[in-house]
Amino acid sequence: MRRRLCLPALIAFTFLAGSLVLLPGDVQAADSGAWMTDVDAWFGKHVVDRLATVVFYDFGTKQWLGTSVPLVVAWLLAGAVFFTLRMRFINLRGFWHAIRLTRGDYDKPGEKGEVTHFQALASALSATVGLGNIAGVAIAVGGGGPGAIFWLILVGILGMSSKFAECSLGQMYRKIDRDGTVTGGPMLYLRDGLKEIGLAPLGAVLATVFAFVCMCASFGCGCAFQVGMSLGPIREKIPVLDQFPWVYGLVLIVLVGVVIIGGIRRIAATAEKIVPLMCGIYVLTCAFVLLANYTKIIPAFEMIIEGAVTPKGMYGGFLGVMVIGIKRAVFSNEAGIGSAPIAHAAAKTDEPISEGIVALLEPFIDTVVVCTMTGLVIVITGVHVAPEYADLVQTEAGASLTAAALGSVNSFFPWILCLAVFLFAYSTMISWSYYGERCSAHLFGHRASLIYKLVFLGFIFLGSIVTASNIKDFADLMMLSMAFPNILGVALLSGKTRRALNDYWRRYKAGELEPKAKGGRRKAEG
Repeated sequence: MRRRLCLPALIAFTFLAGSLVLLPGDVQAADSGAWMTDVDAWFGKHVVDRLATVVFYDFGTKQWLGTSVPLVVAWLLAGAVFFTLRMRFINLRGFWHAIRLTRGDYDKPGEKGEVTHFQALASALSATVGLGNIAGVAIAVGGGGPGAIFWLILVGILGMSSKFAECSLGQMYRKIDRDGTVTGGPMLYLRDGLKEIGLAPLGAVLATVFAFVCMCASFGCGCAFQVGMSLGPIREKIPVLDQFPWVYGLVLIVLVGVVIIGGIRRIAATAEKIVPLMCGIYVLTCAFVLLANYTKIIPAFEMIIEGAVTPKGMYGGFLGVMVIGIKRAVFSNEAGIGSAPIAHAAAKTDEPISEGIVALLEPFIDTVVVCTMTGLVIVITGVHVAPEYADLVQTEAGASLTAAALGSVNSFFPWILCLAVFLFAYSTMISWSYYGERCSAHLFGHRASLIYKLVFLGFIFLGSIVTASNIKDFADLMMLSMAFPNILGVALLSGKTRRALNDYWRRYKAGELEPKAKGGRRKAEG
């Protein structure tokens, strides 16, 4: 009955999604540039502006603090600090164990699930390691100066605890169908977990809200944003895309569609190959730039630390830099957002806490390593303050700004960045399509999956014709909105997570988990 009632809603939503690409009346203009501008203006006015009024409401903090502090930013930071303290700094004490779990030292035959620990991590990383690491960091430095990198790193470290808590719950409350298909994530632990503690009505509401917002976010940050931001540096190298940007969208529609039809197993198999490749290419390129300017590395860190605590404007400036760093860190690593538990729920394990520990590696790899590399390249090359790139900073063309930084060292590097940008965007889209598809199935039933995937592919086209600024704002709004129901639910269930962690850690320390080793079994260290 529930699915029958939701069918009209699904049809209506599909119609509205299609209208974003096709509807505005004056889109019929003969000039292609004019109709693309009309779509952009309509999208910004009727979608982005209205959502921003709600999500970024700051309770007048700009008047009495000197800078706007949106509720959602404070909410995410408070959640990360709470989970770090509540789980007794699992982000630090569980780091080495997470590495060993990921490489399969504790795997046992016959564990239920669809993918390995590494494949689950790769799938989640393919969604988080994306344009936020290239474009987002450049936007943060351009808007907040080098000090934004400090807050970005700090929130990344704290976010490791948020990721642990939510992904552990994703495993605890997952459902496995008769055919072996796994469904998990906030949709289930909000509904079923809160029901266990006597909050069934609240859990039902939060689960539904999360599923709907996540589905919308998959169209924004997981799709249109990736297309729009990756198109920036690529069209500079392939001028024909200036006149026909929709061609890029059509190419991605084909490449993404081939993978997402196969579900999480094909997505995981693709991600485990793409993620190491794209991270390796990008990190090595950044490392070359840093080594070529090694004398500037220490001064760059000094600028980062000084800019984090003593920027111009003192109190208001300090808060402004902090807010920028937090927003970009969360947009990059997605800690507390609730997206990653959907991928980690599919991992093969009978120990839910073990998958939460594996998941805490994501913010470290994504933010502490990859984002820091980008930030250092931007600061050392000085493109964020160079007059010739002022327009890129003003229009928040982050990927193009990073391309300029790499190009200032070697003219070939922007081509490498184009490859990295394409791989980052592609991998993010295939993983976010799975997140959105699982949420659409929760709302409308499994028969809605194909319709969802078609709408998702439609938003790839939208991303190729709407400006990066509007797409970025829409992506921020949808992704950050997911944090409200997710963090509330994870915090309410933190007692159960903490008890499960204590039991798991006791057995780990006692050697009862029996990791694999050549020649037999051996006990866990220390």
